[in-house]
Amino acid sequence: MVMNSRKMKILKAIINSYIDNGEAVGSRTISKRYDFGISPATIRNEMSDLEEMGFLLRPHTSAGRIPTDKAYRYYVDSLGEKILPSHINEIRKFIQIEVNEIDLLLKNSARILSQLTRYTSFIVAPQLKKTRVKRFQLVPVTSDKVLLVIVMQNNIIRNIIIKLNKPIPGDQLNRISKILTEKLSGYRLEDINKNLKRVITEEIYSIKDSVNMAIRDLIPYMIGNLMDMDDINLYSDGITNILNFPEYNDLSKAKEFISFIEDKNSVISMFQTVGTHDLDISIGSENMYEELRDSSLITATYKLNGRTIGKIGVIGPTRMDYKNVISMVKSVSNTMNEIIEKNFSDKNKE
Repeated sequence: MVMNSRKMKILKAIINSYIDNGEAVGSRTISKRYDFGISPATIRNEMSDLEEMGFLLRPHTSAGRIPTDKAYRYYVDSLGEKILPSHINEIRKFIQIEVNEIDLLLKNSARILSQLTRYTSFIVAPQLKKTRVKRFQLVPVTSDKVLLVIVMQNNIIRNIIIKLNKPIPGDQLNRISKILTEKLSGYRLEDINKNLKRVITEEIYSIKDSVNMAIRDLIPYMIGNLMDMDDINLYSDGITNILNFPEYNDLSKAKEFISFIEDKNSVISMFQTVGTHDLDISIGSENMYEELRDSSLITATYKLNGRTIGKIGVIGPTRMDYKNVISMVKSVSNTMNEIIEKNFSDKNKE
């Protein structure tokens, strides 16, 4: 049996109808809503063929039919590259409020993406362990706490609060900041820890005053905190949005879904399995996790200097408005690329 143009039109009509109202679709509904120039009986026969081909499914409680994952995949593939970003100007106004720190950009982007799609959004932050360090600055916060500001390559900034056993005067913190910058600038973050003890130990022997002891006190805390920076940061928004859709009226099903997407490691693993293209779509049973078998995931990359540094994504029921959501994900991705290139690229600092 072959997917001809008439079957394709009917299938797309069924998918669009089901996306709109979430109810099984009958031949009379299609006949009334769409002028295909054929009778309901002919539409019914075509729907039977589509069911036999695996594109439609008849729920036990209804005479109508609903699309299968195979139907959604066919529908999405038929869209191809025709979907263009259409929300860039709108998105830019909202997320370009603060761009001097990439974390704030990512947080704002996740929020806007969730609001626009009404689904759950995620953004995986850049892994910094391969990024080179430019500058260190230690700033006193309280008598027993200092803020370590690490300026990375491309002006990505990370802040760490370090708790001390005893206070370190501000002038000593400035001297230590200068030493750290002189000795460790240019190292990749992943190499800082293994070089920190050696470099600073060599420097300690050349210092004969109280800074010597201050550095000794500070280094163990720095090493522990820098190791934590290797973790991947994840930003999310709209986690409970899924509860707005009838597919998740079953509380046990909704609970499983929310438990999964609240688990950082599960979500990061999910992002790592969906593909490496600029845009990837994983539909229903294509997801390797049981908790996501009734959901679809649309992901896109964002880049710096032409290199992928992170991913954004939206997850919702398989009955999502793919055309609109793909456009929104593309819009956020393109806007992020534009802002990151403008504000964090080395090319613009030469």
